[in-house]
Amino acid sequence: MLQQILADMYIEPELLAELNEEQKQILFFKMREEQIRKWRERETRMEKEEAARVKVKKVSGKMVSWMKGLDDDVWVWVMGEHHDDKPYNQICDEIMAQRAALQAQREAEKLRAKKEAELEKRFSGLYLEPEKVVLSEQEVQQKEQRRAEMELKKLEMEERRKAEEELRRLEQERKQQIYISLKEVQGSKHTREEEDKEWLKTLQKSKAADVRRQSLAKQTIEDHRRRSLKALERGRVAAMTKAFGSTNPNPPPKPKPRNTANNSGAISRKGGMQRSMSASSRDHIIRWFKEEQLPLRAGFQRDQSRIAPWFHGIISREQAEALLAEGKPGFFLVRVSERIFGYVLSYQSGEGTKHLLIDASENCYMLLGDQIRFGSLTELVEYHEVEPLSSSGVEEYLRSACGQIAATADYADLFT
Repeated sequence: MLQQILADMYIEPELLAELNEEQKQILFFKMREEQIRKWRERETRMEKEEAARVKVKKVSGKMVSWMKGLDDDVWVWVMGEHHDDKPYNQICDEIMAQRAALQAQREAEKLRAKKEAELEKRFSGLYLEPEKVVLSEQEVQQKEQRRAEMELKKLEMEERRKAEEELRRLEQERKQQIYISLKEVQGSKHTREEEDKEWLKTLQKSKAADVRRQSLAKQTIEDHRRRSLKALERGRVAAMTKAFGSTNPNPPPKPKPRNTANNSGAISRKGGMQRSMSASSRDHIIRWFKEEQLPLRAGFQRDQSRIAPWFHGIISREQAEALLAEGKPGFFLVRVSERIFGYVLSYQSGEGTKHLLIDASENCYMLLGDQIRFGSLTELVEYHEVEPLSSSGVEEYLRSACGQIAATADYADLFT
């Protein structure tokens, strides 16, 4: 089941709903490792293809050469990293100020040219025409000419003063507009800074969550390794006890691979049942159990004389929690999942009822994400009666089985 999820890089919502938080963290960690592995394979393949293309490609007259740094790699300059580089906001502000000054200068020059044209048009008729001058009245005309010139100079000075005042007023208004624009830019800059701060906080939280997930996955893997070593050690002790004798007739079971051979021949899955991780109806699950699990004596005691007291049929998560509500920590049951082809171990802990998915898709039984495989559900239950279930910091064991409460067993439809 886990290999199929990693191959497809997809998990169905029904299967995800059956996982607890620890199993979800393990699954996330393994899917992330598979993504990195596929990415590295793709990068290696693309590098090889690029190298092959370079060898085949003909050398032409036009070539591009890249400047290299001290490390013999392509030299790259990133704006803003050098100590002499100006910040992006400062560069934008300077460009806006220069454009505003140029615009104000152009408007002032246009206004000055317009005023000068009006003055020339207004005083063009004040100059005396030569043909109208009379020789007998030369002195009078000279006085009139000087007086007209004085008046013209006064008018020109007055108009020039007015034009300069108008120009100063326009420049002042333009500066005020530039100042307001800069204020707006600074305000938007503060808004961007606040958004950047919020984004940095979100990024820090995301990184912290990734670190927690990696730590939890690493702790879980280490715990699986420790439990596997304990299982192997207990197996060697059991073998020595069997060889030299022991006062304990029923030692704890050790995990072993599934052995599908028996006295009557190998048990094989029927060809009419199509394998799938998820089930669409209760009838499909019943059919799967009868065709594949019942021949393996799933849910029976070790001697296969009767059904185990902890075994339950197709019941929901809520029904399992109701059955375990009155029990102490360690009170447990194994139920057939109503969503997938598999089982769920539900047990009572100090933090409430917990549910662990049991994978039964590879001719063996194991907790999803665990490294230890068992030949039957009974071996899995007996193993965790002496070994802890999870690495959450509190060692939890299976203590007492939750039997049937109603008059009719909830697994009746599986065996009829």
